[in-house]
Amino acid sequence: MKTSSNFFTLLFILVLSTTQALAQTTYKTITKTSSDGKYTYQTVEGDPTQTRFYTLKNGLTLILHENRTEPRIMALITTKAGGKNDPATNTGLAHYLEHLLFKGTDQLGTADYETEKGYLQQIEALYEVYNKTTDESDRTTIYHQIDSISGLAAKYAIPNEYDKAMAEIGSNMTNAFTSFEMTAYMENFPSNNLEKYLMVQDERFEDPVFRLFHTELETVYEEKNISLDDGGSKVFDAIFAGLFKNHPYGTQTILGTVDHLKNPSIQNIRNFFNQYYVPNNMAVILSGDLDYETSVSMVDQYFGDWKPGQIPDFKFIPENELLAPEEFHVMSPDEESVAIGFRMPDKNHPDALVAELTSALLYNGKTGLIDKNLVQAQMVLDAYGFDYLLKDYGLMYFGGSPLEGQSLTDVKKLILDQINLLRSGNFDDDLILATVNNLKVNTVYEQDNAVNMAFTLNDLFSTGTSWQDYLLRADKMSMLSKKEVVEFANKWFKSNYIAVYKETGSDNTIQKIQKPQITPIEINRSSVSAFLNKIKKTPSKQLQPVFIDYQKDIQFGSRHRDVPIWLVPNKKNQLFAFSCVFDMGSYHDQKLPVALEYLNYIGSEHKSLEQINKELYKLAVNYKIYATTEQVYISLSGLEEHFEKALAIIDDLIRNPKPDQEALNKLVDSMIKERMDNTLNKDIIFRNALSNYADYGPINPFNQVISNEDLRKIQASELTQLVKSLFTYKHKVFYFGPRTMEDLSQYLRKTYGLKSRLNGYPQPRQFPKISPQENTVYFVDYDMVQT
Repeated sequence: MKTSSNFFTLLFILVLSTTQALAQTTYKTITKTSSDGKYTYQTVEGDPTQTRFYTLKNGLTLILHENRTEPRIMALITTKAGGKNDPATNTGLAHYLEHLLFKGTDQLGTADYETEKGYLQQIEALYEVYNKTTDESDRTTIYHQIDSISGLAAKYAIPNEYDKAMAEIGSNMTNAFTSFEMTAYMENFPSNNLEKYLMVQDERFEDPVFRLFHTELETVYEEKNISLDDGGSKVFDAIFAGLFKNHPYGTQTILGTVDHLKNPSIQNIRNFFNQYYVPNNMAVILSGDLDYETSVSMVDQYFGDWKPGQIPDFKFIPENELLAPEEFHVMSPDEESVAIGFRMPDKNHPDALVAELTSALLYNGKTGLIDKNLVQAQMVLDAYGFDYLLKDYGLMYFGGSPLEGQSLTDVKKLILDQINLLRSGNFDDDLILATVNNLKVNTVYEQDNAVNMAFTLNDLFSTGTSWQDYLLRADKMSMLSKKEVVEFANKWFKSNYIAVYKETGSDNTIQKIQKPQITPIEINRSSVSAFLNKIKKTPSKQLQPVFIDYQKDIQFGSRHRDVPIWLVPNKKNQLFAFSCVFDMGSYHDQKLPVALEYLNYIGSEHKSLEQINKELYKLAVNYKIYATTEQVYISLSGLEEHFEKALAIIDDLIRNPKPDQEALNKLVDSMIKERMDNTLNKDIIFRNALSNYADYGPINPFNQVISNEDLRKIQASELTQLVKSLFTYKHKVFYFGPRTMEDLSQYLRKTYGLKSRLNGYPQPRQFPKISPQENTVYFVDYDMVQT
């Protein structure tokens, strides 16, 4: 266990590298030509990522980003067609189509397409009859026919062959998602298999076959039933429905209505594909270990013959101004909460950047008004907020959970009070610059990660936001004034919100989708299509492995005889990551997690909690102090120039925490309320409680915690003393940054003294796993639609 922790900590700091400075830069979009003269592309002068944007002759957008950190490529193929593009009379099409595009083609996923095709045509025709039939007895008869013919068609289908093709090329991220604006298909594969990837995708999107339709329908029904049980989904849908009474953002859901899902049409899904899955409406995004000119040539070779099409105009009725608050109530078997939504400008609106800044000033996890006045002051059990800006409109979303005895109305009022403080200008001016600095640092990390870059570029494509505007956002935000923020808040935050109260109880209005009777089908699990055999036989260029050389890539030192240092130099920029790791956790002392959680609500003898969070936020340094079952982590990351200041603040908090019994009493009340809420939360019950019971039996890590009664007996001084004692124990230091080992070790020795001999760790409590002697199935009774 200890060896594994060290390895993954090292792996993290080895791959944590960045490629851009934080100073203001002039960005300008320019057009260039490839060295062979075949392709033109757009790039942005000053862009540290050197991302390229191509448009092929058929209108296909190709976005290439080179990142040689590891020999893999993150790939997304995206169409600008999501839930909002579904016909109002046939919602859920975009999402259903997403599922069907994993079923193969006339070459992939079939053992004999010519025979299979006849059955598929019959099934498609029967679904059209089924949809026009209203008599339930007749519908049952027709579906029995569909089921029978589907069984015959399935004999020629090869299930999951697309997934097998992607496994063959080494992909570890075969998935897709449908949002309001788009549908995106993702893979992450070794860079030497780019051509194989393109071969399969070319086959996949040119002429898909919608086979195994009725079994996939069962999967879609299950997703819908899950959403009907999920309190968060119900709140989210209600917020959108209240804010957008004309736009499809609110008038329909991505999964579709129950009535529409009960009447699926293969013909309508095919029409949707033909309309929107055309190259001039799609993007291929490749991010990772690639060569620009080889990649564009290869993409053109496989996708350049795709035929462009006429994309339907997206039209919507503009929303009317909201003149008064509206409130809705939803019932859910899980814990209660409240959500508030305000309509906001769209992603490309002149006010979009102010919306992003305003969101951070209200909630950023450290120093926002909601953070400071509600979360850290423990005025509520939980509260948060974020902006969500889409292509046509946006919203600001706030949520909160009540303390014991606190009403949802009280929580709502407290959140609105923070918005009113912003409207009155009652916030520190310097938080604007601090927010900008945090944005810059976070952007650096985002742009260094190939996967994150792919998803960022994907979001910008779907909303039509330029890369230049994205690069300029931090510099533009730095020019915003407090006056502009206050003006924005008074313009957009009025009595024009939607409030949704999620209350605990049974929802008798839920209309569950009853799955039709489906006869188990015979499928060719062992068959392999000629197309997949071709992929398997196509040779891949040999990758040259690069291994970590522990003697060269990692420097070993110490700050103390009992405190080794593992250092990885950052030779690219001035960012650092620093961690102290103690090999003891809740198994060693049940109060450790409570003590470290308590640090989130108190200050030190020299600085208040507000001062600590504000100073670290201004420094753009992130920190975490927490305990797992077997370890304690004290971690910081940010700009190297702020390393010493940030470490001094955290060291002071650890060595000199100031006891506050009132803060502890509130924390204990919140912990007990959270425990009560967890007894209603199906995910906690299933993933934590039931899984621990299955692994360990009735005495397990999940339920062997400090009792509520004993929690109330803990004194603040006990916890602060436990925190103070941390640096009396042996620990390890991990550092990634520009400092040398000599500089770091000398600095730590000189500045942060330790006693001559540090303590070993207490003996941990053991939780032996059960060795099952027979197959056992565990059930938990929970009031929900989906099993």
